[in-house]
Amino acid sequence: MTSKEKEAVQIQHSPKTENEILVHAKNIKKYFPIKGGILKRTIGHLKAVDDISFQIYKGETLGIVGESGSGKSTLGRVLLRLLDPTDGKIVFNGIDISNMGNRGIRPHRKDMQIIFQDPFASLNSKMSVEELIEEPLLIQQNLPKEERKRKVTDMLEKVGLRASDRLKYPHEFSGGQRQRISIARALIMEPKFVICDEPVSALDVSIQSQVLNLMKDLQDDFDLTYLFIAHDLSVIKHISDRVAVMYLGRFAELASKETIYKKPLHPYTQALLSAIPIIDVDDTKKEREKIILKGDLPNPADPPSGCAFRTRCPHAHDRCAIDRPVLQEVEKDHFVACHLYT
Repeated sequence: MTSKEKEAVQIQHSPKTENEILVHAKNIKKYFPIKGGILKRTIGHLKAVDDISFQIYKGETLGIVGESGSGKSTLGRVLLRLLDPTDGKIVFNGIDISNMGNRGIRPHRKDMQIIFQDPFASLNSKMSVEELIEEPLLIQQNLPKEERKRKVTDMLEKVGLRASDRLKYPHEFSGGQRQRISIARALIMEPKFVICDEPVSALDVSIQSQVLNLMKDLQDDFDLTYLFIAHDLSVIKHISDRVAVMYLGRFAELASKETIYKKPLHPYTQALLSAIPIIDVDDTKKEREKIILKGDLPNPADPPSGCAFRTRCPHAHDRCAIDRPVLQEVEKDHFVACHLYT
């Protein structure tokens, strides 16, 4: 059995049924060609997403965390088919959308939405709030004008804004309010699946918790499924049900939130968690041993042989340079890609 086959088999093990799976990614790859020379020929590939398999269940929030350049955002865009996968299969709500053209994918767009990191950049400054939120309805549905206005007003109130705000423009709002507008725009079509691409990282810390709590409330109200991308482990812990730790285009570890934060197994996950400050009012002397990783994230155009993390791992040995570890279940619903557990 090849490594690809092993990973596909291992990641599919779950007590949940197929009917509970909303998104099923199978051996997803996204390589970007590197051009060089006078003729601009392809001389290599940047492996942004490198053979990832996983499932997202209906109604859950799967958090993805990792350093900048690990491929988190690229993976999200591939799942929405904003980028075409180089290889692999994407099954959304039981339908294979991997190779659909624009005409085929369009009916599914209303069920898949994205909230971007920078609300000011993602909102057209020349359009009013009403026009911004109403635009998806104009594209996807043939509704009377009054019905569209009613939906916009209702959605504004659900995200904590006033009905009168619909006549204003993005520059008249604070960062937190602009992100609420972005959320309203994403949810106006009542999607099933929403990718949240670092939606609070551009906001003040005091506003982040408000937006996160709003998103959790809206998830319950609209029966939403989230893929939440972030580099802040505290944010991921607050909103996620399961957490995937991503390193250089691959998953290093995947488990429930409680398992990841209480019993991390992969050395990379352990290093990330060791950087979180501990605030304990009952024990001011309590400290966590910090793990300092050496070096920088390797070049995804020229990743290390074997395990991509071996060049920074304190436990690396000879096998790590030869064999690439497969993401496998080492405990119930706890998946790790590391030779320490094989």
